[in-house]
Amino acid sequence: MPIRSFLFLVPLAGAALLAGCAATPASGSAPSASPSATAEAVTVDNCGTSVTFDAAPQRVVTIKSTSTEMLLALGLGDRIVATAFQDGPLPDDLAKAGASLTSIADQVPSEETVLGLEPDLVYAGWESNLTAEGAGARDELASLGIASYVSPAACKEPEYQPKKLSWDDVYAEITEVGDIFRVPDAAAALVRDQQAEVKAITPDDRGLTALWYSSGSATPYVGAGIGNPELLLDTIGLTNIAGDVQDTWTPYSWESVVAADPDVIVLVDASWNSAQKKMDQLAGDPVTANLTAVKNKSYLVVPFAASEAGSAAPTRRSISPTSSPPSPRRLTPAPRQDHGDSDHDRPGSHSHGGPRRESP
Repeated sequence: MPIRSFLFLVPLAGAALLAGCAATPASGSAPSASPSATAEAVTVDNCGTSVTFDAAPQRVVTIKSTSTEMLLALGLGDRIVATAFQDGPLPDDLAKAGASLTSIADQVPSEETVLGLEPDLVYAGWESNLTAEGAGARDELASLGIASYVSPAACKEPEYQPKKLSWDDVYAEITEVGDIFRVPDAAAALVRDQQAEVKAITPDDRGLTALWYSSGSATPYVGAGIGNPELLLDTIGLTNIAGDVQDTWTPYSWESVVAADPDVIVLVDASWNSAQKKMDQLAGDPVTANLTAVKNKSYLVVPFAASEAGSAAPTRRSISPTSSPPSPRRLTPAPRQDHGDSDHDRPGSHSHGGPRRESP
C-alpha cells in the first residue's frame, strides 16, 4: 500500500516532539523529467480501482490539504488548476509555491464545478470526496477521460488499508505519485529528506501515555492503533491509550480515558473546533477535570492538516507543547507554533469519512 504521511518529527531539547506532516519541497523542486505523451504508461491499483496514466497529468484538481501539499512538495504546483476542501493554510515552506492556487470550494466541490475545469486528474484525500454527490464517482470520471487518485492511507476497504501505518507506507505514496507524474528523482529526494528527519528523532523513553483527541464532546473521537496518530505517537515515544483498537480513528469513551489517565493529551486543532475549545471542555467537565494531563495542562497541539497521512507540512508545523508535565514526567516545552485544524464536527465534512475509516 502506497502512501501516507509526509509527517515529520523534530527532536526538541532531548524530548522528541512531533512535527506535523512532512516537509520542504524536494531538493531542486522542479520535476526531474518533463511529462511525455510517449512515456511508458503507469498503472496503479488505488483503493481497489485500477488507474492507468499514459502520460503525466497536466491539469489536476486537488481535494484536501494532503493532495495539494504532496504536489507542492514535489515541485508540481504548476499542474494544480484548482484546490478544494483545504484544511488550513499552507505551511510556510510551501506557501510561496501555492500562493497563486485557486480554491473552488470550502468543502467537497460539485462534479459540475470539477468538470468545468477540464482536469485530467482529480487527486483526493478521502474516498468519500469521489462520489456522485461530491466531485464525481470514480467510474463516471473515468468514462469522461478523467483519472482519479485517493491518498492510499485513506482507503476504506480492509484489504487496501495498511494493517498498521508505517513510514514505508508514507514513502511509498511519495514514490508512487512521483512515478505517476514522471518525477522519480524529485520523489526520491523527498523520501531521503524525510527519512533523515525521522532518523534524527530521539523517542522519549519515560513510558509516557497519551490520548490523541481529535473531536467529539459526549463521545470523544480518538486516534486508534493502526493509523497516522499511532505512527506519530510511536515515533516520538508515547504510548497510545487507544492503541489496542484496530482502526485508524475510533469513537471512544470518557470512562476509558479516565481509567487510563494519560500523561499527555494530543489536541487536534481546527478552525471549526479549536484546541482551546477542547482544553476548556476538558477543564470544565468534572469527568475529565481531574485527569493528570488536564490538571498539569500537558497538551500537545497538532494542526488538522498535519494529522492525516498524505500531507506535507514542514517540521515547524509540529505537535507543539502548550506546557509540560511535572518532573519526572517532563516533556521539554517549545514555543507554540501556528496551528491548523482538526475535527469530525466540521459541518458537511464527512469528517474522517462516515465512521471515519477513511482517514489514515
